[in-house]
Amino acid sequence: MLITVLDLEREPLEFNETIPAGAIDYGSGIRQLDGMPVSGRADLITEHRGAHNQIQDIRLRAGYQANFEMPCARCLDPVAHRLEEHFDLLFRPTGVDASASEHAISTSDTEIGYYEGGRLAVEDVLREQVLLSLPPRTLCQQDCKGLCPRCGRNLNTEVCACDTRQVDARWTALADLRSRMKT
Repeated sequence: MLITVLDLEREPLEFNETIPAGAIDYGSGIRQLDGMPVSGRADLITEHRGAHNQIQDIRLRAGYQANFEMPCARCLDPVAHRLEEHFDLLFRPTGVDASASEHAISTSDTEIGYYEGGRLAVEDVLREQVLLSLPPRTLCQQDCKGLCPRCGRNLNTEVCACDTRQVDARWTALADLRSRMKT
């Protein structure tokens, strides 16, 4: 869904849509499991920066809910997450805040996004909001044993016969010497 400045100049846009699973690529093994209902409102805010300088900002207020799945950080099994979130964001045309010199930004400046070509893709905003809402790392269970570093088996569901003795890498030179002396 695209929101354009031209459409918003006439009147605010209210929307209520469902984003189907698979329509947005979240990357990193994150999957949307079902349709994601999204409803909200987009408004055009004219920011006056002097007598002849006006900036057309888009204010996007919306909410969404959906079920997601992401891999366990240790064993890679899928872990379910339910998200119900709301956001209120401001988007400004790309390049209007650029200046020739560096300057300090305030906290409110970090909460501004940018759009190009007079339009904003709601799917891109949703992707970013979902990724910010999901935990950066998740476990299937607190005591997840993970994968065997040698054979790759899931240690939560099966036992492997790999040698689990820890070898101090500093002794490898002596082990090599011993094997050469035996020959």
